[in-house]
Amino acid sequence: MIPIPPVKYRRKPEGISAVYLPWKPVGRIDFDSYQHGLERTWACGLIPAINMDTGFANLLTLDQRREILRLVASLASGRAFVAGAFVEDLPGDMVSNYQAQVTEIRSLGGTPIVFQCTGLIQQSSEQIARTYAKIGSTVDKFLGFELGKMFAPFGSIYSIETFRKLMEIPSLVGLKHSSLSRPMEWERLALKDKDRPEFRVYTGNDLAIDMIQWGSDYLLGLSAFYPEAFAKRDDYWQSGDARFFELNDALQLLGGFAFRPPVPAYKHNAAMVLAIRGVIESDAIPPNAPGRVSGDREFLKILIDRIDALMA
Repeated sequence: MIPIPPVKYRRKPEGISAVYLPWKPVGRIDFDSYQHGLERTWACGLIPAINMDTGFANLLTLDQRREILRLVASLASGRAFVAGAFVEDLPGDMVSNYQAQVTEIRSLGGTPIVFQCTGLIQQSSEQIARTYAKIGSTVDKFLGFELGKMFAPFGSIYSIETFRKLMEIPSLVGLKHSSLSRPMEWERLALKDKDRPEFRVYTGNDLAIDMIQWGSDYLLGLSAFYPEAFAKRDDYWQSGDARFFELNDALQLLGGFAFRPPVPAYKHNAAMVLAIRGVIESDAIPPNAPGRVSGDREFLKILIDRIDALMA
């Protein structure tokens, strides 16, 4: 049995928001709307994460991912950002590919987060730890990523022993955990509190965004829908304001609806919400991305109106 850790009241979580990559109906990236989303994320105090699942990283080419990375680096002007290192679609040596990407991201001022790939998850626990150590030997800091297969076939949730080994890597300063399981995340929180308190566990549980109450930070796709609401919710938790619970409940209802099976289609719901809110021009998605039915828009409008009222 995994015990529930104690609640950590009045703690300000570190919020990282995976920025949605908007598209034009003709199948091209809408860079103007994308920049708007980036600036909104920075302005409310969250850290944008780019080239993530919410940014369709697995559907982009390496050149497209590098174009986005360089654009964001040019806009950051010293502001923090996180960027995915994605190698699933690349030929050659896996470790060398990872090292090249994390080095480039750090050189441009970002914090790399290592996406899993088929070759990585097929390794043993010891091999996985050695691979991360080799990746981390080239940079001063980077993040890891456990991704459940409901999100992507090249993802995997590590054993708790593998997690323990990863925490021993000095340059690995945190790990995003996307199992959608509270007990698994609580187990990791308890272990990091015991062995390496400064290590960060970033919840990727869009079905339990209140994991921040137990000491998780977050790196969420759901926060891309309404980053200002997440920032206000975090402020409420830090200040001990009971309005935290109403706003969290409203955001969680949005998450429960958007992250229903098939889970990857949540990105279409993100586009719908951002278009409803006037943040992007179109809720079009790439032709090869899974979509939602048009009727979702009506219910999403109801959910956004509820959040809007709590933001007033």
